[in-house]
Amino acid sequence: MGLVPLTNKIMTKSKKYRNAIEQYDRNTHYTVAEACEILPKTSTTKFDATVEIHLNLNIDPKHADQQIRSTVNLPHGSGITKVVAAFVGEDKVKEAKEAGADFAGSDDLVDKVIQKKWTDFDVAVATPDMMRVIAKAGKILGTKGLMPNPKSGTVTTDVAKTIKEIKSGRVELRNDPQSNLHAPVGKVSFGNTKLAENINAFLDALKKNKPSGVKGNFIKSITVTTSMGPGIKIDTLKI
Repeated sequence: MGLVPLTNKIMTKSKKYRNAIEQYDRNTHYTVAEACEILPKTSTTKFDATVEIHLNLNIDPKHADQQIRSTVNLPHGSGITKVVAAFVGEDKVKEAKEAGADFAGSDDLVDKVIQKKWTDFDVAVATPDMMRVIAKAGKILGTKGLMPNPKSGTVTTDVAKTIKEIKSGRVELRNDPQSNLHAPVGKVSFGNTKLAENINAFLDALKKNKPSGVKGNFIKSITVTTSMGPGIKIDTLKI
């Protein structure tokens, strides 16, 4: 069976999608500022769409020293509310909840994960002393990508600060096994300027985490898109 021509694939998309891709040249690589001017024109949803960034990196994820695992505090937040579970000692439960944690507890919270396979949260934060207890639920949390990790800043002694940063829009930089990295960088309603500032802050943080063993261009490709919208290519030489 032969390959389906790209034009045929596009024709199967909705009218809104087809209209969206007419707003720009799909073969052009734009600057961040230019891409942010195009993004609102390509949004195909009635709701305030999330703006996402997708990158392919020149790394070999098989090597531990080439794994990307860090965070960035976007200047205008991500626009996405994260459900946070804080695994802390009894003396810090009140502090965690006051900082914005949706769930906070000690052994009781770990037991809930183990006994009920409970993972109804987006981010898990823990104090270092709780990691020994959380290890018992490691298989469940690890499978869901929810295990607290010092590299992602989710194992911390400053629980309140960490929770507040996550709630205000801190984004994780984490590659997948195919050397790709995906993350939300705002909402269409943010406007061009704020979106550009968020994307540039994200890219700056990523470049600071370039593994020392990487030779040549670190970032191979960058695409930004709105929820369910088409991708807009960014020129990697102009970031």
